[in-house]
Amino acid sequence: MCGIAGLFDTRGKRDFERALMQRMNDVQHHRGPDEGGYHFEPGVALAHRRLSIIDLATGQQPLFNEDGSVAVVFNGEIYNFQELVPELEALGHVFHTRSDTEVIVHAWEAWGEDCVQRFRGMFAFALHDRNRDTFFMARDRLAVKPMFYALLPDGTLAFGSELKVLMQHPDLDRRIDPLAVEEYFALGYVAEPRTIFRGAKKLGPGESLCIRRGQPIPEPRQYWDVSFTLDNDISLEEASAELTERLRESVRLRMIAEVPLGAFLSGGVDSSAVVATMAGLSSEPVNTCSIAFDDPKFNESEFAQKVADRYRTNHFVETVKSDDFDLIDTLAALYDEPYADSSAIPTYRVCQLARKRVTVALSGDGGDESFGGYRRYRMHLMEEKMRAALPMGVRRPMFGLLGRLYPKADWAPRVFRAKTTFQAMARDATEAYFHSVSILRGDMRDKLFSADFRARLGGYDALEVFRRHAGAAKTDDPLALIQYLDLKTYLVGDINTKVDRASMAHSLEVREPLMDHKLVEWLATLPSGLKIQGNEGKYLFKKAMEPFLPDDVLYRPKMGFAVPLARWFRGPLKQRVRDAVLGETLAATGIFNRDYLQHLVDAHQSGARDYSAPLWTLLMFEAFIRNNTAPTRAPAEVAAAA
Repeated sequence: MCGIAGLFDTRGKRDFERALMQRMNDVQHHRGPDEGGYHFEPGVALAHRRLSIIDLATGQQPLFNEDGSVAVVFNGEIYNFQELVPELEALGHVFHTRSDTEVIVHAWEAWGEDCVQRFRGMFAFALHDRNRDTFFMARDRLAVKPMFYALLPDGTLAFGSELKVLMQHPDLDRRIDPLAVEEYFALGYVAEPRTIFRGAKKLGPGESLCIRRGQPIPEPRQYWDVSFTLDNDISLEEASAELTERLRESVRLRMIAEVPLGAFLSGGVDSSAVVATMAGLSSEPVNTCSIAFDDPKFNESEFAQKVADRYRTNHFVETVKSDDFDLIDTLAALYDEPYADSSAIPTYRVCQLARKRVTVALSGDGGDESFGGYRRYRMHLMEEKMRAALPMGVRRPMFGLLGRLYPKADWAPRVFRAKTTFQAMARDATEAYFHSVSILRGDMRDKLFSADFRARLGGYDALEVFRRHAGAAKTDDPLALIQYLDLKTYLVGDINTKVDRASMAHSLEVREPLMDHKLVEWLATLPSGLKIQGNEGKYLFKKAMEPFLPDDVLYRPKMGFAVPLARWFRGPLKQRVRDAVLGETLAATGIFNRDYLQHLVDAHQSGARDYSAPLWTLLMFEAFIRNNTAPTRAPAEVAAAA
């Protein structure tokens, strides 16, 4: 696992300043503390920070082909590289290392842009081909690894593993993008391809970008997408057996390493299944790491211990205090742009713990999206049945009115929150799902933003992110549609972002067997009834794992990786929230309606409403503004973004 950075002159062959590249690379030192490397030639500068995992002796980067005409910098792992080496050798390519990185340069020579189709893994890489006068970069299919880039005014393309890399370049347009602000307060992250800054973008999942010097810059090309065909006529027993074998293959590929390896073990279904599979593949005890909480409402450690005991793992546990809120400013600096998933706190802590024992850790991330594990999926399917019973022409006016008139009951289980249900019934499937996952829903964002800022948005609604992806989903199955939406949005913008930054902050490589693209493709062929049956999510996955895991791990209620925000904001963080949300930093941006900010703080701290999620979102935005924008320039930068 590594950090990459570079500059490419799309118009000519200017020389780039070595000191600038040094700054861009040094700022991501945490991603690769073992070694640093550079390559300079006219019109090109490449940089790399290395966390050594495979081929410790000769895997340095930038890495080149036989004659030095192709140079690559690479972040990630190509798990099937050992299969590709003999195929490429048969085509005449000569290998000088045992590194998976070298496969990339030879695959580019052999197959060009289509080389990415041959790779199985998590990756973000950039290469320069001197003979073709071409620059090429790509991101893996499920966007496990990040890739930021910017086309600067002078025609220079800058790229890096984190936004902070691009921020070292003096010509980056760091004005805040109003549309990114709208997306952030709806979703808790800025969705691909946008970033918080107008001048920078993210390469999306399964996208590549090929630039030929002197030619117009094309749009990124989508080289992969998942297709929910749901046409696999397979029995539950057959599917369980095949899933078990596919999981074994995926885990086996991710256990290749020349450094200490282990796994996260939360006590949930996904991480427990990964650990059970690792134990079956390893002759040595598996190293496992868990975080325990001193608040029993958030503590799953007893279930993690059951799995650890069953498989006799080397299990390490640390207890996190329920008032572990000292990381707020650390997280703001770590994520570079506003990011509002509060589970980033325990994720940071479990990565910190794991790095004391291992350099590579396998995780269970991605299971909820592909297997149908989220509670919100089951709620959405219930609502879809009700929506199907009435035409939109009847539902929208009737339930829209009820949704406006009925009081909101935050304290009740969602199924009894009539206002939320009525609002969902007045919408189509995509809009209803977007509404259900939004941190601040449309009516709240209307009140949150100042009239001036709403005018700058020009009518843009973050719902357009979901509309765009829904248009490409090519399915009318209710579950498949929202699984597709999550694979394109939440998994990428929230889960993968959280794990990448938290793990890399501790120079830890995390691998996700449940995000293997071949596994995801196969699961997308299975009928939705194998994923959710009645009120049971992950139905197939749990059935397949019954021989390997105890029932109270498989079938207990899902807890999640939560922190007690509501209590924090009425207790130990009460004054901090008030100072941040109502203070000068947010006021100076011109984005917010101060009266509504006052309402959010007062209503939450009085106990009248639970506004913990919106307040955390505001708290992280305030920390971002404070950390990333000079106070004297903040209002001008935001205003200029219009």
